[in-house]
Amino acid sequence: MNVVTPKRFTIDEYHRLIELGFLTEGDRIELIRGELIQMTAKGTAHTVCGSILCRQLDRLLGDRAVIRGQDPITLPNHSEPEPDVVIARGRDEDYLAHHPYPKDILLVIEISDSTFTYDQTTKLELYAEAGIYNYWIVNLNSRQLERYSQPYQNAQGEFNYLSKQISLPHQSVAIPGFEDVSLHLNRIFPTSE
Repeated sequence: MNVVTPKRFTIDEYHRLIELGFLTEGDRIELIRGELIQMTAKGTAHTVCGSILCRQLDRLLGDRAVIRGQDPITLPNHSEPEPDVVIARGRDEDYLAHHPYPKDILLVIEISDSTFTYDQTTKLELYAEAGIYNYWIVNLNSRQLERYSQPYQNAQGEFNYLSKQISLPHQSVAIPGFEDVSLHLNRIFPTSE
């Protein structure tokens, strides 16, 4: 009996596909657990929120960290996702040789509307397994920020976060690694006023 299994790619093979031109930036593909995953098209609220969030973080943190918007990060579980926003240690030039690794990352943020379930399950487990200590979901549907921290593995081998906190648009939250800096959430939830 023949069993059909999908071809899983290593990160090096994935990079080779990009180098050969088989995959281009316009393809909007992420490598998740060795599989090529087509990213969902972003709506206008998602795009505006991402733009505002990157601008706010850049304004608040300046040269104290690297703010990356929809750029890859390299994880040990054959994954190279492209989160909506990443705050990494150091300077931009530190990532000429490689994308940020989990040890470099202070915070991963996904902006969710149509991708909410995926971000709250697959992406959450992926980031927890990689040891990403802080993961935020900007939930556009509920207009709230979900802040996850302290990744762990349960007795069944599943990865999750010990702490989950909900913050609402009228609140401010400290940015992980920069507890002296607060992000006012009313600035990141777009409104059509």
